[in-house]
Amino acid sequence: MPNPGKSQELKQKLGSRHAGTGPLLPAEKITKIPEPLRRLEESGLNFWNNAFSRGTTWLKETDLELLQVVCEQLDERDILRVFVLENIEAWHERAALRVLERDLSDNLKELGFTPTARQKLGIAEVKAQSKLEELMQRKASRVATTMVDPGSNEPA
Repeated sequence: MPNPGKSQELKQKLGSRHAGTGPLLPAEKITKIPEPLRRLEESGLNFWNNAFSRGTTWLKETDLELLQVVCEQLDERDILRVFVLENIEAWHERAALRVLERDLSDNLKELGFTPTARQKLGIAEVKAQSKLEELMQRKASRVATTMVDPGSNEPA
């Protein structure tokens, strides 16, 4: 299976000769949470609001339609999931639920809501300090407190 292609923006950042000749048209950054394009239920509306609070660095105006589709898929998933849990014999609906979840996962990747998708977009995540870095910092602070200033006349 071949590797996925790189976006024109990434090719330009990397300085690739295949990046294209002209500059890319910048998409407008979203500054406030817009109203949904169509009516959403509880799950979809929650995701719509959370998407703009968490994805402000990479979500653009051009992503609104796909984001709306994802929110509608979440609402549909809730309804279908309740139906499948109440009706054990509903195997057609259960299969449809699995297909919907797969499509939802693919759309979340498209929007950059998975770690690998953010990495491909070039968005760095703030990670917690590794154990080694933490130990090195503790050692450095211990050494700094035990060192004696040679200019002082007080014994250590």
